[in-house]
Amino acid sequence: MNLSFSIKHLLAGAAVALAFSACSSSRKTVSRPAPPPTATTNKPAPEKKPEPKADKKIPFNVPAFAKDVKRASYNVAIFAPLYLDSAFAGSNDIAGRTMPRYVLPGLEFYEGAQLALDSLQSQGYNLRVTVYDSKGKQSVSNLIHSKVLDATDLIIGSVTNPDLKELSDFSRDKNINFISATYPNDGGVTDNPFLFISNSTLKTHCEAIQKYVQESFSSKNIVLLRRNTAFENRMAADFKTAYEKMDNPKKSRIREVIWQEGTTPEELSKYLLTDRTNIVIVTALDENGAKTLLRKLNTNAATYPMQIYGMPTWDVFRFKEPEFKGMQIYYSSPYFNDKNDPYSRYVTDYFRKTYRARPSDMAFKGFDMTYYFVRQLRQNGVYFNAEVNESPKIISQYNFQPVYIKEGEQTPSYFENKNIYIIQKGENEDIKMNTRN
Repeated sequence: MNLSFSIKHLLAGAAVALAFSACSSSRKTVSRPAPPPTATTNKPAPEKKPEPKADKKIPFNVPAFAKDVKRASYNVAIFAPLYLDSAFAGSNDIAGRTMPRYVLPGLEFYEGAQLALDSLQSQGYNLRVTVYDSKGKQSVSNLIHSKVLDATDLIIGSVTNPDLKELSDFSRDKNINFISATYPNDGGVTDNPFLFISNSTLKTHCEAIQKYVQESFSSKNIVLLRRNTAFENRMAADFKTAYEKMDNPKKSRIREVIWQEGTTPEELSKYLLTDRTNIVIVTALDENGAKTLLRKLNTNAATYPMQIYGMPTWDVFRFKEPEFKGMQIYYSSPYFNDKNDPYSRYVTDYFRKTYRARPSDMAFKGFDMTYYFVRQLRQNGVYFNAEVNESPKIISQYNFQPVYIKEGEQTPSYFENKNIYIIQKGENEDIKMNTRN
């Protein structure tokens, strides 16, 4: 995607009102597509004093969650890795007018978020939005120490560590909900009920795959193939824990097999059966490792019927080589977009008209996360935690559940999206398998 810029300071930590039209004043003026359908266009409720909700138990043992805090206007902070200082490198223009590739994920996340904000504004939302470049010169630590974030009602961040941990600690101390939109890790956070992890952790993926294969096949031979590394050992342990916790009288125990580069197809075949489907779970996160093992398994595919279940990183792998043709390959994902819903068409139409390009997954996620959670503010107030799953989905379905890391904990360590899609790799497009999501 080619995106032209001429105003470097626009996103470098300055407050940006909803009236902004794009990242740069040098872009063409393009009429936006008609806003997507909305359930309500009422004006926001006037600001209320933070009183406990009447006759309600304190949700999740967090006193703030019992407060009904609604405002006439909400302050929202959005963090994205825009790399503006390095991209512009001392100039307000970019040579060739083409953004560096490393800038695009963060920029497209921002563009999706901005489009969501514009749409919400047209529905009467009154917001004050500040966009911060998480890879800019002004660090998250400096922003926190300068107290510019103190009046924030909601933080949405496409960030990784150490920014995630710093923003999490700040949001916990200030009782501000913080949405980690894209990082598939808790970043070491164990004590913040104001943190929402949208891009589910690997442990949650292991639980979801375990549940899916156990419930989808009445007679199965489940084999887990892992390498002898600390990381894959930990994933295998997560599968075992999920098995032990599963309340299913028909569940089948997983047979765990360690493989390495020198493991032969014949050695692997010892764990496969000819009279039923073999459910093969592969813990390799890297493309080279995944394809190396699949090549070994494909040697036995004609004799041993099998379905291969891989990790969430497999969503970007391309199994186009001839040796993978006909293999049934699946992966797990916390996000699915068939691009046929009204909101997706709205985003696609805007990007096509504005940039003559298709929006990336990051653009859709920026739109989805921003629209979903900003809408929560007006519907349920600043502390929407107890009602977060009651709103209809925008693009992808979410199911935020409290996670308790420490034994006997009464307060959540954080909230995590537990809705995991099982998706089959297709020749032209991937197919969602668990249709209830």
